[in-house]
Amino acid sequence: MFNCSHTRISLAKNVGVYSISSLLSHRSKASSSSRVTSVRSISTFQCHRIIAQMGNPSGVRKPITHVVFDMDGLLLDTEKFYTEVQEIILARYNKTFDWSLKAKMMGMKAIEAAKVFVEATGISDSLTPEQFLVEREAMLQSLFPTSELMPGVSRLLKHLHAKGVPIAVATGSHKRHFELKTQRHGEMFSLMHHVVLGDDPEVKQGKPSPDVFLAAAKRFEGGPVDPSNILVFEDAPSGVLAAKNAGMSVVMVPDPRLDKSFHDAADQVLNSLLDFNPSEWALPPFEDNGS
Repeated sequence: MFNCSHTRISLAKNVGVYSISSLLSHRSKASSSSRVTSVRSISTFQCHRIIAQMGNPSGVRKPITHVVFDMDGLLLDTEKFYTEVQEIILARYNKTFDWSLKAKMMGMKAIEAAKVFVEATGISDSLTPEQFLVEREAMLQSLFPTSELMPGVSRLLKHLHAKGVPIAVATGSHKRHFELKTQRHGEMFSLMHHVVLGDDPEVKQGKPSPDVFLAAAKRFEGGPVDPSNILVFEDAPSGVLAAKNAGMSVVMVPDPRLDKSFHDAADQVLNSLLDFNPSEWALPPFEDNGS
């Protein structure tokens, strides 16, 4: 049983005690006895990253049979809209929006991200999370319908679908936003076996909770699919951790402005989906030589 909180974190493993200094540098070690080691002053993000990495200490890849995609910033170039709107809102308070804050918000459910936003920027006395969402919504409504596909999306989705690899989307976006963002890309999203949204009844908690990915695993034909047979594509740190917490493998395609320390929990990091080689994951290879 693992517990991640802001003040106290307990880590245990049946085979023994993990050295925290090693865990934080991603080199787990076990002692001969089995007991719980308590640690203070490590962030919730670090805790989730540690737990995610403990899930597969051997590092051995299992055959991939199914693929799940995040949406915002991975399939669709929508993260820039959130950044633009949040910069406008903060400018009124003579504050700036930086990537350390964006990294914390990416992939979260809207209300969770809003709470992080107003608290981290110190404007919670002037703007509640709910007020922030109302104000942001008005601006996003006009931007989302202009969403473009990220590089390599069309090629990869069409390839996997043509080869019979079941694919799905697991996103923190709610239904109303999903419909706005995808209205120009019906062809691409019609290739998905299913889509799990952030307001789905089964998604009790947003990323880095594994809820959205576990829900996606259940809904494939013949499911639930063994999480270890699923490959997830993500751009957000919280999304990577959610997938790892679900027991899945993760390819991260981060924004180049994201601090590289957030790359560590991913199984593979790419600059773009154009760089993905399916053969490295025992998936059917491309036949077009990258064209």
